[in-house]
Amino acid sequence: MDSGLSAGRWRRHLLRLAVAGLAVLLLASVPWLWTTIGARGHVHDEADAPAADVVIVLGTAVAADRQRPGERLAGRLETAAQLVTSGRAKVVLVSGDGGGNSGDETAVMTSYLADLGVDRRRVVADPFGLDTYDSCVRAREVYGVERALIVTQSYHLSRAVTLCRQLGIDADGVTARCDGCGRALLAEKSIRDYFASGKAAWDVVRGRAPAVSSPADPAVQNALRL
Repeated sequence: MDSGLSAGRWRRHLLRLAVAGLAVLLLASVPWLWTTIGARGHVHDEADAPAADVVIVLGTAVAADRQRPGERLAGRLETAAQLVTSGRAKVVLVSGDGGGNSGDETAVMTSYLADLGVDRRRVVADPFGLDTYDSCVRAREVYGVERALIVTQSYHLSRAVTLCRQLGIDADGVTARCDGCGRALLAEKSIRDYFASGKAAWDVVRGRAPAVSSPADPAVQNALRL
């Protein structure tokens, strides 16, 4: 009798845990769904990307020598360079951490774009794009960007596009090349981005100010006049 009651209580306890776990999973999925739905219709391959005056390249780690971009960053820059070469964009705004642990992302990005044949006068660097949210806020508020293509890898693209659109930029995303991205890396980054969507949603809801505030900078508009 006591054994039967204990077994019944144990089953009910497991059921409650399962229901609670499902509720937590569903709650955690809401921000991810928000980024996915918000980017729907605004994510493109390089070949079918629409036109925009500005392409924003989001920074990530540079190579160990601190002079070259890492594989993922190189893929983003190569995609952006092709957008400029094909006439789909005129100016590149490279946005990253100028004092990052791996090195000066924006300096490396600017140099690599020049190596790819992009006129340095058409590259503007924002060294205070410390995360995706800050990059979008600063592109709009500091550099006056209202319409842009956003270049990053597939696992990051929906969140980046949704954030920029929520923050006042008419943004379309272009999937960056990712020659060194194996399945394990893509899975790892996709999981990370799933959870990062929660922070993105919270940042938008509370209207978080960027980590670094700067006065308006006409560099993008000046580059467009060249």
